[in-house]
Amino acid sequence: MLVKQPYTKDIAALVAEMHSEVQRGLSSKEADKLLQQYGQNLIQAEKQRRLLTMLLQQFASPMVLLLLFAAVLSFFFQEWLDGTAILAVVLINALIGFYMELQANRSMNALRHMVSLSAKVIRDGSLQEVPSENVVPGDVLYVEAGDMILADARIFNPTQLEVDESALTGESLPVTKDVAVLAGEVPLAERVNMLFKGTFVTKGNAYALVTGTGMGTELGKIASLVQQAEQTATPLEKKLEQLSKKLIWITVGLVIVIFFAGLAQGAEWVKVLEVSIALAVAAIPEGLPIVATLALAQGMLRMAKHNVIVKKLAAVETLGGTNVICTDKTGTLTQNIISVNTILIPAGKTEVEYRADGTVGVPLEVRNSKNYQKIVEAAILCSTANLEMKDNVLREVGDPLEVGLLKFSTTEGKDIHQVREKFLKIREEAFTSETKIMATLHEDGNASIVFAKGAVEELLQKCTSILQEGELQDFSDRQKAGWIAQAELLASEGLRLLAFAYKETHSLQEGITQGLVFTGILGLLDPPRVEVSTALDECRSAGINVIMITGDHPATARNIALKLGLLGDKELPIMHGKDMKDFADLTNQDKKSWLESVVFARVTPKQKIDLVTLLQENRYIVGMTGDGVNDAPAIKKADIGIAMGLRGTQVAQEVSDMVLKDDSFTSIVVAIKQGRIIFENIKKFVAYLLSCNLSELFVVALASVLNLHFALVPLQILFINLVTDVLPALALGVTEGNDLIMKDKPRNPDTPIIDNKQWKAVFTYAAVITLCVLGAVFTSHYLYHQTEFWNPQLCNNILFFTLVFSQLWHVFNMSSAKVSFFKSEVVKNKYVWYALTLCIVLVATVYFAQPLRDVLSLYAMSAGDWMISLGFSFLSLLIIQVLKRTRLIV
Repeated sequence: MLVKQPYTKDIAALVAEMHSEVQRGLSSKEADKLLQQYGQNLIQAEKQRRLLTMLLQQFASPMVLLLLFAAVLSFFFQEWLDGTAILAVVLINALIGFYMELQANRSMNALRHMVSLSAKVIRDGSLQEVPSENVVPGDVLYVEAGDMILADARIFNPTQLEVDESALTGESLPVTKDVAVLAGEVPLAERVNMLFKGTFVTKGNAYALVTGTGMGTELGKIASLVQQAEQTATPLEKKLEQLSKKLIWITVGLVIVIFFAGLAQGAEWVKVLEVSIALAVAAIPEGLPIVATLALAQGMLRMAKHNVIVKKLAAVETLGGTNVICTDKTGTLTQNIISVNTILIPAGKTEVEYRADGTVGVPLEVRNSKNYQKIVEAAILCSTANLEMKDNVLREVGDPLEVGLLKFSTTEGKDIHQVREKFLKIREEAFTSETKIMATLHEDGNASIVFAKGAVEELLQKCTSILQEGELQDFSDRQKAGWIAQAELLASEGLRLLAFAYKETHSLQEGITQGLVFTGILGLLDPPRVEVSTALDECRSAGINVIMITGDHPATARNIALKLGLLGDKELPIMHGKDMKDFADLTNQDKKSWLESVVFARVTPKQKIDLVTLLQENRYIVGMTGDGVNDAPAIKKADIGIAMGLRGTQVAQEVSDMVLKDDSFTSIVVAIKQGRIIFENIKKFVAYLLSCNLSELFVVALASVLNLHFALVPLQILFINLVTDVLPALALGVTEGNDLIMKDKPRNPDTPIIDNKQWKAVFTYAAVITLCVLGAVFTSHYLYHQTEFWNPQLCNNILFFTLVFSQLWHVFNMSSAKVSFFKSEVVKNKYVWYALTLCIVLVATVYFAQPLRDVLSLYAMSAGDWMISLGFSFLSLLIIQVLKRTRLIV
């Protein structure tokens, strides 16, 4: 049984009751046993719709109901074959819709499982990362700023811990946590010694004993808060619904004309009604939302292969219109492989030599200096990172910068664990974007010692002394200015700088970071990613502005920007955070300066939000990257929030629309390209379906108006709709696109899927196909069958087969006219060829299988008639290609 009211119990008693240990946690065997007992740490997912319900909903469309009405009429008038065939086609359509929706759901489920969270727990005496679902009651959990809390837990040993519990309690302000034992029944929001699953740490860190997992957590009791049972339609789905409604009105108008024209010509009203209803169903591409969802989901899976996890369907639509990327520097534009390059102490500047055998070269006089020794101690102690050798593999846990410092310290012969055991940490002040300093307090015998590291300017302000020649000396403002000048020179070389300080104390009345002793500066190198320059060029060609935002020194930011070519030919000034006014106080000139800047340094989280707001006010579609808890508001504010997968905090990943598994800027560009391709694919199959269905409408309408007695019968219309709509459209949905798509300017998000130019093209496509189909009929009649009377059966067959093949070849008209026809993305799409092959096999089966041929009222045709039918179907392709290549239509 899980412990009841753990907040009322002393931590020692609670640990004993749960058979755990504070220092070593659970053993792996104990954890496995508890996992079997309590199950995985998961909130039960919302039950998906039953398959039968999903299948039945395929029959809920008004158009399908109309078709079922036509089948009932057929049975009523004893047209048994027609009625049965109509029902068969309706069933096939429903099965196809069911399959596509099922595939879309499976694709989305696969995507949901790609972003997995991990928890830091103590097991077998060491800090380990385990999948969140494997956390069990009794685990000792370690959390720090930026972490999602993955289980309910009783806090012990907190350090300035604050938690955002708004998702659970509605309280907007972070809650300060402590270890005080509470008495009696306490409201959830007042349980200050507890952590709750689904909330996140905004400041500090703590260890905590897990008391509840999965459905045994407070979040599990109110699981509806996170299940989000109802999914709203994406903007694209809404546009498709609007498009379908417009088409319904157009179709209704044409069907009414066809119906009354048929009656005026003396046709049986039942037959005319059947044709009208079947034509109405054929004219409306009802599968558009499902095909679009499937195309989006498959595109998202394709992005996943490029290290991009898109979490929301709507984000794919927005990607195609993104025209500004606000990107972090560290790890996104740079390699995030941190190494110590330069040591700056009062004795002078030293460049570190890295040898082939893995050791580092630091001059003996520097190595023996007290300044250097204090810097190395601070690098080990003032840190939350860790290095562990497990199964002969070095495991790195923590921030890459701190990991880099630990690696440097180990090459100096320091044993991290021995140093940390000697100086037991008793307090920590975490690094924040406001203070830019991290400090830790340690016990050293009877005295206490503080180690601190942080940004040069900020840490120097906290120092009153300097360690020089092994002794403490007063540290004047003039000396500090000299150190800042030296730091700026190092920063201009592209180095990231960290200043170090310490103090020995018996009293903390003045504060942990007051009265520090300055020891020196380390210059760390984080080289640019070699592939980023090419990606930036691609962004320029695509009309995408790239803005670099960093908390680093302006000189460091400028150096990296110059190396990457981000500044271009212009020597644009670097926008410094201290010079950025509050958003409400910005003048028009200030806004202009912000909009013209491409590099922002020493920027606060609030300033990031202000920049995104300004860009959005100026009609930009903004993508914002981030990794820390303080980046989360800006990530959420942006049109596309992009979190880092390797170094990103769980909070940043939670609020983002997209996660980069490799943290690379190049992956963002790939995602935008894929987003554009996906939207173009959707436009392709929408235009394809509309033009095919309109051509059917035109053919039947003209045949009725001209009183031609060889119009298509309902089953033929349904077969054409079934064969030409589904498979080629699905194939178009997975077209891989071409590189020229990144030469186009970003898409305006307000632009409809089919704009006026494309509507003109759709009607032109349909008109050309219609004329070629009727042309085949007239040519066959006058060339081979020069009789006074038309042969309705033959004419109907030529009409049918010419229309089928014209629509099949029409898929190639969806290719871009900017590239050679044979090198186009559609021609190179293997799925298009698979779809065409299958469609041709289906047509051949219907033609050669006598029973099926009888059902569709088809007859054997001569070789000459086949040549005419196929010839005119290819002619429609040729005419449309000429119109596209001469830019008469898009």
